[in-house]
Amino acid sequence: MKILISNDDGVEAEGIKILAKYLSKDHKVIIVAPNKNKSAASSSLTLNKPLKPLKIESNIYSIDATPSDCVHLALCGFLEDEVDLVVTGINFGPNLGDDVIYSGTVAGAIEGRFLGLPSIAISLASWEGANFETAGKVAKQVVDAIHTSQLSHDTVLNVNVPDIAHKDIKGFQTTRLGKRHMSEESFQDKDDPSLYWIGENGKESDNGIGTDFYAINNNYVSVTPLQIDLTKYNEIDTVSAWIQELN
Repeated sequence: MKILISNDDGVEAEGIKILAKYLSKDHKVIIVAPNKNKSAASSSLTLNKPLKPLKIESNIYSIDATPSDCVHLALCGFLEDEVDLVVTGINFGPNLGDDVIYSGTVAGAIEGRFLGLPSIAISLASWEGANFETAGKVAKQVVDAIHTSQLSHDTVLNVNVPDIAHKDIKGFQTTRLGKRHMSEESFQDKDDPSLYWIGENGKESDNGIGTDFYAINNNYVSVTPLQIDLTKYNEIDTVSAWIQELN
């Protein structure tokens, strides 16, 4: 396959290099990634200025842009190659539960799915970053088998890998998104009290059996199918009855 790789940690990040190393063993890979860290960019697109892809070396491009920008431009702009699959990552840090709302890595995969391609987001689910090689091996396992899946046209796979040796991985689990408590409070900069920093992610609140948190905490690879359609269908009748009063 021809695989487009992107991320939100930047083109020089260890994770994207490991991902390219493993996927290029059996596939042709093209990297189009932000020139620097764009974590928590979500699905933002840059609309107020033109974007300039810079060729770093053969099949590696860097852009001062968000992950969604990179995937969008690659698929709708400057790449001549037809792409079969979009893979984003390997993210440094987890994309579990509510993290997916903010994640640039997940957003890049969503953009690929928007544009008609099967897409996978892969994250190393810790802030230690000791076992990127494990995540690279898992990524290859998933990608090499993706052609056998019967995924619907609007599904994105969100894959989280425990930060342990590959031999210690217990297996794969299909999971749902867990939940976190509210984020930590924002706090003032110690040097300039007029400045504030966004607080850290909240702790796990829903991490029971079947969640992505549970899988990672028990040394399984978590594979969560995400959907593009955000419509809450079971509320359509409720909202319809309510808005009749507005008419």
